Amino acid sequence: MSVLDSIRIVLVQTYHPGNIGAIARAMKTMGLKELYLVDPREYPAEEASNRAAGALNVLDSATVVQTLPDALADCTQVFATSARKRNYTRPQVTAEEASNWISENPNEKIAIVFGRERMGLSNEQLGLCQQLLYIPGNPEYDVLNIGSAVQIVSYELFKQFGQHRDEVEDTALAANSSTEREEEYASQSDFPEQQDMERFYQHLESTLSDTGFLVKNHPGEAMQRLQQMFARAQPNAKELRMLRGILGSVDKLTGDK
Repeated sequence: MSVLDSIRIVLVQTYHPGNIGAIARAMKTMGLKELYLVDPREYPAEEASNRAAGALNVLDSATVVQTLPDALADCTQVFATSARKRNYTRPQVTAEEASNWISENPNEKIAIVFGRERMGLSNEQLGLCQQLLYIPGNPEYDVLNIGSAVQIVSYELFKQFGQHRDEVEDTALAANSSTEREEEYASQSDFPEQQDMERFYQHLESTLSDTGFLVKNHPGEAMQRLQQMFARAQPNAKELRMLRGILGSVDKLTGDK
C-alpha cells in the first residue's frame, strides 16, 4: 500500500463539472485515487467524463457527500488550500512542505481540501482544517484554476511518494518490505479522526454553555478561537480522550447543581 493511497482529495461545491473531470485525470497521473465531492453543482456529467479521459475509474469511484464534515469524518490531518498566505493562526505550508509533513507522519489519514472556484473556502470550512496549504504565485495575478492547483499539489505528493515508470522494476522483496511498513504505520495513527474532533468541539461548546462561559446568543467567535487553539496544539488520540474525560467531570458537577 502506497502513502498516496491514504491521501484524499476533497472538492467543495465545485461549479464546473469539467474541472472535476480534469482533476480526476490529474490525480490518476500522479498516483492518487481517492476523490470526494462535497455538494457539487452538477455530477455526474458528460463534460466531467470527457475531461477525465483515461481516469474514468477515479471519476466513477468518487464519493459524493453533502457537507465537508462528512468528507473529513475519518481523516486525522486536514490541509486547506489557498492561493496565498492568510490571516490564519494555524500552520501555513507550501505543497512541498505539506508533502514533507506527510512523509514524517505516514500513518495518518490525510485530506487536502480545495474550495469553490470563485470564492475558495469559507472561514467555517477553514476551521475544520489543521493546516493551510498555499501555492505562491505572481503577486500581480496569483489566481490558479482549481484543476491546476490540484495538479501542482498532486505532483509534489508524487515526487515524495510516487514511483516513476523507470523505477517500477524494484525487487519483490523491497515491495513486500514496503507493504509491511505501510501496514504497520496504518495501525499506529497518533492523531484522532476528524469526527472525533467534531464530537469534542460539540461537547466543549455544550459544557461551556452550561457553565455560563459561553454567552448562548454569541458563542461563535469564542468557539472559533478555541478550535484554532486546539488545532495548533494537535492533541493526540489519548490526549483527546483525557480532555473529553475532563469535560465529563465538569458535566457531572453542573448537573448536580
